[in-house]
Amino acid sequence: MTQARLVVDDDFIVAAVNDRLFGSFVEHLGRCVYTGVYEPGHPTADEHGFRGDVLDLVRELGATTIRYPGGNFVSGYRWEDGVGPKEDRPRRLDLAWHSTETNEFGLHEMADWMDKAGGNELMEAVNLGSRGLENALDLLEYANVPSGTELSERRRANGADKPFNIRMWCLGNEMDGPWQLGHKTAEDYGTLAASVAAGMRQIDPDLELVVCGSSSHGMPTFGAWERTVLEKTYNNVDFISCHAYYAPARREDGSRDMASFLASGVDMDGFIKDVAAVIDSVKASLKSKHDVYISFDEWNVWYQQDEPSKTPEGIDNWPVAPRLLEDIYSVADAVVFGDLMITLLKNADRVHAASLAQLVNVIAPIMTEPNGPAWRQTTFYPFAQTARLAKGGTVLEPKQDSDQTATAKYGDVDAVNSVAVRCTDGSLAVFAVNRSLDEAATFEVRLPEGFAPQSCSTQTLHDDDIFAANTLEQQNRVTLHENDSIAIDADGNAATISLPPVSWTVMHLR
Repeated sequence: MTQARLVVDDDFIVAAVNDRLFGSFVEHLGRCVYTGVYEPGHPTADEHGFRGDVLDLVRELGATTIRYPGGNFVSGYRWEDGVGPKEDRPRRLDLAWHSTETNEFGLHEMADWMDKAGGNELMEAVNLGSRGLENALDLLEYANVPSGTELSERRRANGADKPFNIRMWCLGNEMDGPWQLGHKTAEDYGTLAASVAAGMRQIDPDLELVVCGSSSHGMPTFGAWERTVLEKTYNNVDFISCHAYYAPARREDGSRDMASFLASGVDMDGFIKDVAAVIDSVKASLKSKHDVYISFDEWNVWYQQDEPSKTPEGIDNWPVAPRLLEDIYSVADAVVFGDLMITLLKNADRVHAASLAQLVNVIAPIMTEPNGPAWRQTTFYPFAQTARLAKGGTVLEPKQDSDQTATAKYGDVDAVNSVAVRCTDGSLAVFAVNRSLDEAATFEVRLPEGFAPQSCSTQTLHDDDIFAANTLEQQNRVTLHENDSIAIDADGNAATISLPPVSWTVMHLR
């Protein structure tokens, strides 16, 4: 049996947990918006057409900041199309996902939906693909200026008397990617982003701005892109983005490399540390006192090469809200997902915002059927439990020893990955994954001196079939289960628990 040990010490902390770490992402892609968050005529729909069953699950999920409206979609988006009377809004071709955008849902609807979802924070993206400075300034004036100008009065006439007061703005999306409409070199994008950031700050100097980093750790321009862009924008932005998606690689015989997949957090951790190193280098070279943090504003498991991810094709085939990227997540996917969340927490000193991509239907923790039910995917559970316990808490420096497990991609890695968070009420939450495909792990947590837990609840996500999933037909096939193997020693100094192979576990000690 694998052995692992985590020492928890209140004297050594990583950082306070920023609530924005539990953000998500709503893009006009597939059925994320239409028949996802918005479906007039659905039995649970309210007067705005928002699905009540989805709103209930979003509140349970605990998502905070919502990035909107893209994603690739934003690089061809005209924000004006999504405001004003719905009957007057134009239909447009969406080049990103080869679909037709009806514009029935736009900025006002998104703001109203977020109020219903619990007052989440809107993180707006501006189009720096097909548009630029003037468009960004117009959108900012429309959204945030209280009154007295042409655009602010237009917003008021469209039903929002008070400004939306959006604080966090993405300066484009994945502009390093050749697939992106308006793709640019680092030199050209950095110059444009610098001018847009400076212009937006002339309207509101206190905005929080996110400049585009690399769209994956493996991009050929990675590193050089970050350096060039930051050298041009550093003192005028607050974040640089990271994007990463993970799926098991296919071997020559068609099987999947599950061992490497289960260690995906190793790559995410390296990605974060590499970007942090570039930030520090640019800060030093500019002799700046300003801090730039990481917004990991797209992350998830995504089976990009599989059939459900393919976009429509053909000059006369531009469907409205087609079924795209509707990955069905397994137990193994949820364990990797939980490992990625642990990795984000362990880097909370550098990662101050993150957005799970996406929220509903599209590589999402929540699935819906048109005019039918909504249900939780396997990935729903690690996100909801981590958000519930870690929000507002403090990440304690992980001092862990673990036996190793072999992977083809990353070599030998820790079989157990874990992190502890001191919760806002003084309790302690420990999140752990067992990456091993076939060995259970005995996991010991050495508790802070004098902590002496009076109670401990433990839940584990595991199934003997690591490919088990929740579907329309079996919506609760995979759920959390109490882990009754927990034992606390007589002195209250340590808690020991058994972690099944391919599992995610949360321990909450009070």
